[in-house]
Amino acid sequence: QVQLVESGGGLVQPGGSLRLSCAASGSIFVINAMGWYRQAPGKQRELVAASPSDSVTNYADSVKGRFTISRDNAKNTMYLRMNNLKPEDTAVYYCNVRGLTKVRMSFDSWGQGTQVTVSS
Repeated sequence: QVQLVESGGGLVQPGGSLRLSCAASGSIFVINAMGWYRQAPGKQRELVAASPSDSVTNYADSVKGRFTISRDNAKNTMYLRMNNLKPEDTAVYYCNVRGLTKVRMSFDSWGQGTQVTVSS
């Protein structure tokens, strides 16, 4: 079992910044891919940023240049730094982590979600 705990969401004005955190715990042998998704009301969940390996990052076009995904492998934690936030960034943000447990079984875990609201 691998659990993810998210933190850092909230209400921010347009142009403001937030940093989301996602801490993984449990029977983890190795974490491979990590990513952040978001889901706005009435819309499908979409990929925001991904880190398929330590040296590779991918971003949705809508957040390029504003969001930065990073990971601390020693702490099994990843972050999403969000700058210059816009009202259209309002959504519930979910983290996703994939890897292997200590008994070498694959896992694909999701966080509980954290609300980000961008409004004046």
